[in-house]
Amino acid sequence: MPEACTLPTEEQPLRLEEFDHLFATALWAQTRVSDTVLRWSFDLTSEATARDLAARESTCCSLFVFDLTATDRSLQVNVRVPPAQIPVLNALAARTAAGIGSR
Repeated sequence: MPEACTLPTEEQPLRLEEFDHLFATALWAQTRVSDTVLRWSFDLTSEATARDLAARESTCCSLFVFDLTATDRSLQVNVRVPPAQIPVLNALAARTAAGIGSR
């Protein structure tokens, strides 16, 4: 977890598991929009889960900004980080790519 994360250590593996499950079951695609922005496209059926998870992550990990937009076909989530946190976004992109459709 990044240093800017205030989630208690014992809860961090559980949060990662929640993200991994969402990536494996609902993520259609991942696009790198820029060095500091990653875009996920989720199945619309996961919208409530994705919004809840993004909101909870935003409260404890201030380096991430999640912008969520529902379209007629999917839920688009832009994940933004400051330039100093690009390595964290790179690691998140790699973790996400490994989990797309894995379940």
